[in-house]
Amino acid sequence: MEITGTITAVRYRNEENGWTVLSLETDDDKSITAVGAVPSVSLGERASISGEWTSHPLYGEQIKITSFKVDMPTSAETVLAYLSSGFLKGVGKSTARLIVDRFGPEALDVIKLTPNELTKISGIGLKKAKQIHESYLEKAQMQDIVIGMQQLGLSLAMTMKIYKRYGADCVRLVKENPYRLIEDVENIGFKTADKIAFEAGVEAESEFRLTAGIRYALSFAATEGNTCLPKDKLVMFAANNVLGVPVPLVEDMLASMVENGKLFAKTIGDEEHVFLPYMFKTELSAAAKLDSVAKSVEILPFYDIEYDISRLEKKYRIELAPLQREAIKRSIADGVLVITGGPGTGKTTILRFIIDLFIRLDLEFELAAPTGRAAKRISDTTGTEARTLHRLLEYSAGGEGFNRNDECPIETDAIIVDEMSMVDASLFAALVKAIAPGTRFVMVGDVDQLPSVGPGNVLKDIVDSDIVPVIRLNEIFRQAGRSSIVTNAHLVNNGKMPSLGTEDDFQFYFCPNAKVALDSVLNLCGDYAYLGRSNDLQVLSPMKANVLGVHNLNAELQKELNPPAEEKNEYTYGDTVFREGDRVMQIRNNYDLEWKKTKGKLKTVMGTGVFNGDIGTVMQIDSANRTVGVLFDDERYAEYNYPMLEELELAYCISVHKSQGSEFATVVLPLVSGPNMLFNRNILYTAITRARERVIILGTEECISFMVSNTNVRRRYSALGAFLKEIKGGISV
Repeated sequence: MEITGTITAVRYRNEENGWTVLSLETDDDKSITAVGAVPSVSLGERASISGEWTSHPLYGEQIKITSFKVDMPTSAETVLAYLSSGFLKGVGKSTARLIVDRFGPEALDVIKLTPNELTKISGIGLKKAKQIHESYLEKAQMQDIVIGMQQLGLSLAMTMKIYKRYGADCVRLVKENPYRLIEDVENIGFKTADKIAFEAGVEAESEFRLTAGIRYALSFAATEGNTCLPKDKLVMFAANNVLGVPVPLVEDMLASMVENGKLFAKTIGDEEHVFLPYMFKTELSAAAKLDSVAKSVEILPFYDIEYDISRLEKKYRIELAPLQREAIKRSIADGVLVITGGPGTGKTTILRFIIDLFIRLDLEFELAAPTGRAAKRISDTTGTEARTLHRLLEYSAGGEGFNRNDECPIETDAIIVDEMSMVDASLFAALVKAIAPGTRFVMVGDVDQLPSVGPGNVLKDIVDSDIVPVIRLNEIFRQAGRSSIVTNAHLVNNGKMPSLGTEDDFQFYFCPNAKVALDSVLNLCGDYAYLGRSNDLQVLSPMKANVLGVHNLNAELQKELNPPAEEKNEYTYGDTVFREGDRVMQIRNNYDLEWKKTKGKLKTVMGTGVFNGDIGTVMQIDSANRTVGVLFDDERYAEYNYPMLEELELAYCISVHKSQGSEFATVVLPLVSGPNMLFNRNILYTAITRARERVIILGTEECISFMVSNTNVRRRYSALGAFLKEIKGGISV
C-alpha cells in the first residue's frame, strides 16, 4: 500500500535511530498516523509512504513505514509550512515568511540553485545565505541516500544505521563492498550482505564475497558449538552451502587468508583445523593461563588434613568414600582440580567439606556458577552464597567486558565453580585470566551432560587432557541409590534402559502418538495448576519444532493454563502473545536491566542484570507506559519496555539445552519421536538429571530405547585440549 500526502505534524522523533511518529494529510483529506525509521522530515513536505496497517492499543490504527520518499512542496502555502518547520539552519518562521513573500513557490529552487538571491531580503547576508543553502543541500543529500539504499533493497531502519556508521559516502562504500557491513553494522550478517551485493552487481566470485563467505562458515560453525573446523569440512561447507562456487576457489582464498593472518590454522591430530583469529587466541590463552594457575599454588606446610576430614565426617555423620576423600585432599594440595560425576555421586558432599576446610584454614574463597539458577541451586545445597561467573568477573555496564582480568584479578585464595559443563570457551578464558597467581581453582561438573550452548567443549577438553588432576566419581551412595531418578540416570548414561513403571519419583505413561502425548501433557499440567503447584513442574522437550516441540507446547500450555481473560492485559510481540500470569524465560544476558527485590517489609534491594535462563512470571503489562513487569523466581522484579520483549520467551515448556544448570521439582518429558540428532542418550540423560523429586515421561518405550542406544551426537571441534596436551608435553604454544 502506498499513500501520498503532506506532513502536518511530527509527533515524535529520535535522532539517534531516525524513529519517527508523524501525521500525514492525504490527498483525499484524511489524516493518518505513520511510524518508522525515516530520514529527517519537516512540516509541509510531500511524502509517499509504503507500509502495512497496524493497530496500536493506545494510539489506534497507524501505518508501519517500510518505504519513504519525499516530494518537494510546490505551492507557496506548502513551501511556507516546509520552511517554517525549522529544519534549515538560519530559517525561522519570520525568515520563512520573508523568503516566500519574495520568491513564492520557487523559493526552494532559489535556495538550491541561486542562494545569493537571498541577500535581497533584509537581514540575510552572504554568510547566512550560504548557511541556508548548505543546510538545504545536506537534507537533499539525505533523500538521495535513502533512494540509493532502497535501490539496494535496504530498509529505512537499516539505512539510518548505515548512514550513522559511514556518513554521506555510505551509498558508494556499500556498493563497492557490501560485505564490510558484516563487521561494521549490527544485525547485518552474510546473507543480508549477500542480497545487497546481488543488487549492487557484485560478482559471485569476487574476493570480497569469498572472504566473507569463509568467515561466515566459521561463524556459523560457532553457533553449533565449534571453535574451529577441519580444513576439508570448512572448504566443502563454504563452497557448497554458503557460496555456491567451485571448491578450488575456496581453497585458494582460504590459503591466502591464513597466509595474511585473517584466519589461523593448526594441526590437531592428523587434520589441519582453521579458526577465526579471536577464537584461536581465546583457547590458546586459556590453556596457557590454566597451566600457570596449576603451577602457582604452594602446598600448605604442616597441615594434618586427614584429621580435619575425620572431624568433619563426625560432624556431618558421613563416612566418605575413598574418591571423595581424595577429591577433598587434592582441593587443598593442588592448584587446579576437576571433580566430575553424575547425580548421587557425592559432589555436593565434597563441596561442603571443601568449604568447611577453607574456612578452617582461614582461606578466602568464591563460589560461582555459570547462570543465576545454577548459582541459586548451589547456594541452597551448600548453605554458602554463590554468584554467577559474570558477577564474579564484574561485567561492566554497557557490554564493555569484564572489570576483573590479569591486570585486576579476583582477590581471593580459592575459586570453586559448579556446573562447569555449561562454561564455554570465551567465558572460561575470561575466568582463568582473572585468577591471580597462588589462587586454588576447583571445577565441579558432570562431563556427560550436554556441553555449553556457546562454542567450546571446555570441561571435556580439560578432563581428556590429563594436565590437571581429575577425580571421576562413579559410586552411587546409599541414600541417592534409593532414588529411581538417580538410578535411571546412571542406567541411561551407561547405555541401558531405565526402569519404566509408575513409581513415585520416576513415572512412565504410554502415549502411542504425539496427539495423545500432547493431551496428556495438558491434562497433567492442568491438574498441577488446579492444585496450585504450577511452579513445581517444568515441561522439557528435546526439540523446538513439531507438535511436541517447545514452540507448540508453549502455545498450547498457555491456552490451558493462562487463557485470555478480561481482567488480564496482554501484548503481542512478533508471533508471541505475552499475557499477565505467563511463565517466561530470559533468553540472553542483559547486564544493564535494572531490578528491585524486597527483603522483609521495609528493605528494598536494587541491582542490575538479568541472565540467560532466568525464569519468572509476567505480573503486569502497562499499555500506557508500554512496559511488561516480570517477577523472577528469586523475587527480583524487572520492567521491560516493549522492544525488549525479544529477550523473553514463554517458559511453560523449555528445551533440554536451556534447562542446563537448573533443577525442577518435577520434570515432564513428552517423548514419542523426533530428529535423530536431538533424540539421543546425552539429551535424555541431561533431561532426567534436571528433576529433583519426580520425572514423568509421556511417550513410547520405543522412543526411549532409541534415545538410549543413539550416541549420534554432533561432534564439537575445539582446540583447548590440544593446547593443554602440547603444554604438558613441553611444546611451546
